[in-house]
Amino acid sequence: MADLITSRDNKWLKQFRFALRGTGPRDGELIGVEGPKLIEEALRSGLEAEALLVSEAGEREAGRILDAAGESEAGIPRSRLLRTTNKLFEGVAGTETPQGVAALFRQRGWGFDDILRGPGEMRESAPLVIVLAAVQDPGNVGTILRSAEAFGATGAVATRGTADPWSPKALRASAGSALRLPVLRGMAIPTLLAQFKIAQVQICAATSTRGHRATEADLRDPSAIFVGNESNGVPDEVERIADAIISIPMTAAVESLNAGVAASLVLYEAARQRMSIARDLA
Repeated sequence: MADLITSRDNKWLKQFRFALRGTGPRDGELIGVEGPKLIEEALRSGLEAEALLVSEAGEREAGRILDAAGESEAGIPRSRLLRTTNKLFEGVAGTETPQGVAALFRQRGWGFDDILRGPGEMRESAPLVIVLAAVQDPGNVGTILRSAEAFGATGAVATRGTADPWSPKALRASAGSALRLPVLRGMAIPTLLAQFKIAQVQICAATSTRGHRATEADLRDPSAIFVGNESNGVPDEVERIADAIISIPMTAAVESLNAGVAASLVLYEAARQRMSIARDLA
C-alpha cells in the first residue's frame, strides 16, 4: 500500500469526506461507500472503484476487500490503495463507529430501457418499476430499494425531490440493493409518465386514502408503482393519469403507513401475483 496519509488537507481525504458525508453525488461525481460488506457488494455488482481508503484499524478488512476486487471485472487500481490514521479516517467517515474502510466508485450509467429490463437474471420478466415521488427520508428510500430487489422489481426511479438513492444513508439502508438495481435519479414526473405511456407500462398510484386494494390490482402486467411523499402522498398529477389506484387495507385508527412499509407491501403483492403465473405455467 501507499505511504500513510497524515494531513487532513490531503486531496483524497477531502474527496472521501465529501462523498461519505454528503447527500449524494451529482452526475459524474463519485459514490462514497463505507464498510467492508457494502464495498464488497459494490465490487461484485460490477462498479468500477476509483480508490480504497484504509485506516490502521481497518487493515485486517482490506484483505477481504482485495480478494473481492480480484474476483471482480474492474478491481481496484493498486495506485489508489490509500492508508491513513484512525483519527483522520474518523474525520471523513459518515458513521459514528467507522469500520476503517471506505471506497469511491464511479457511477453506472443506467437508462430508461434498463429499468424496464432489469438486471441480467430478470430480463425475461415483465417490467416492474418502483417510482419514488418526492420520498424525502433516505432511510425510506433505501428500504424501498431493498424491497424492490427482494421482490423482483426490474428497476427504480427517484424523481426530483426524492432523497438520493446513492447517498450514504440510503445506501446503508438498502444493504447494497441501490448499487445493483437499475436506478434513475432526478427525473421529472411529467417526462416519466409520458415514457411509461409510450412503453405501455401501466401506472399504479399507491395511496392510503381511496381506490382499489393491492390484492385487487393486476400487477402481473408491465407496471410502474408510484409511492409518494411521507406527508403528502402521491402527487395529484400521477393520480389523475394513473391506470390503477392501489390502497392497502388497515384499521381506522391508523391514518397512513411509512412509505417504506407501504412500498414493500405492494411490491410483495406484485411478486405474489407473478409467482402464481409462474406456478401455473410450470
